[in-house]
Amino acid sequence: MKSLKIYQLFFIRLLLIMTAAGLGIYSLASGLPYTAFFCLLVTILLLAELFSFIKNTYLFYDKVLSAILNSDYSADFSRHSNFDNYKNLFRLYDTLKERQNEQATKDLVYRTILNTIETGVLILNKNGDEWAIFLMNDHFSDHFSTPKVSKWKYLQNQLPALCNIIEERDFRDLRTSVQISLGGGESQTYMLQTSRSTTFGQEYYIVMLDSIQKVVAKKEKDAWINLMKVISHELMNSITPIRSLTQNMNELVAQDALSREDMEDIRESVHTMIHRSDHLQSFIESYRKLAMLPSPDKKRVELKNLLDSSLAVMGPIFKKAGITVNNDAAQNRWIMADARQMEQALINLLTNSMYALEGSDRKEITIAAEVKNNRTFITISDTGLGIDKEIEDKIFLPFFTTRPDGAGIGLTLSKNIIEAHGGYLSFKNEGGGATFIISLL
Repeated sequence: MKSLKIYQLFFIRLLLIMTAAGLGIYSLASGLPYTAFFCLLVTILLLAELFSFIKNTYLFYDKVLSAILNSDYSADFSRHSNFDNYKNLFRLYDTLKERQNEQATKDLVYRTILNTIETGVLILNKNGDEWAIFLMNDHFSDHFSTPKVSKWKYLQNQLPALCNIIEERDFRDLRTSVQISLGGGESQTYMLQTSRSTTFGQEYYIVMLDSIQKVVAKKEKDAWINLMKVISHELMNSITPIRSLTQNMNELVAQDALSREDMEDIRESVHTMIHRSDHLQSFIESYRKLAMLPSPDKKRVELKNLLDSSLAVMGPIFKKAGITVNNDAAQNRWIMADARQMEQALINLLTNSMYALEGSDRKEITIAAEVKNNRTFITISDTGLGIDKEIEDKIFLPFFTTRPDGAGIGLTLSKNIIEAHGGYLSFKNEGGGATFIISLL
């Protein structure tokens, strides 16, 4: 019976019922009332058994499908596993159970990751016209002392500053800073990033909050680590050969008499030590320039004169290198700046562009200026190869350079000067070359 399909079992039962009913009719027609009554009784019993069979089969299918629909995979159907009737049903059940376990494992891993990171994460899910809280990680809840509520309206009572900004932007994608007061104390600044997406007809809104102080602290730590690496590298490059030469000279002078070759070795050693000492002194002076940059003495400076003065210094060098300079900064403007410091920053950037043009067939530098939103933007572009992506995040690091004879402070010093003036220095790869943008108030 176990090898028969349900439709086969149903057909056998129906055949038995028809046979019993036929014998009953035949017996009644043959004048055998007792036999006809017995056949009728058997027919009734077979009909009852068929009803029970259909009912049990339906109930079993209903039980399994109900378990699948309710994601309840704890039921044990092993005693029915040998029945071919339910083979495909069990295959469906086991497949969905495995997928559900895999999804549960992934959800656990994702939630663990979200609860581990030190970034506030809030995920909303839209139900009808209202937003519900799909997920709030532990850092968000602990940092803002907010219970893990289920409705957006409950969160509004806890963090009105955050919720009001999101509602004002109509739950659109945004990237901005926000001031949030914790526990009625002093407010802190946070970087707010949000994104909205739709999947399988469900709308989700992801909110990420990072403390600006934490981001700045991390960047400062990374900058210090990189700076110490550079300083350690430079110091070791000078101290190691000096120490080695000193040991060699110590062995030579320990001799009773010095030969001409020994004296020559000593002269070469002293010359090398002086050279390395000069390099180390130059390195320290460069560091002092960065670390002890004086505050700018701002005065009204004419931008045209400032650019002309910088180009006058670099003009002979550009002419010798075969570089053409296009000065498109036609618009003149007065700016508040320390002329000497700003000129140094411009010369550093022009020098950087000059070295970027080495080996380039078309050697051109273009200078432009414009005023937007009450800020003055000065751009210096070259037709070099641009800045490699591998070093984009390092070019403003102190003492980082790609030139063998470079000091690695030009761009750093320029950036520090411009930031001391309340502006910023940025760059982008454009048209095959690099463009540096100075923004000043």
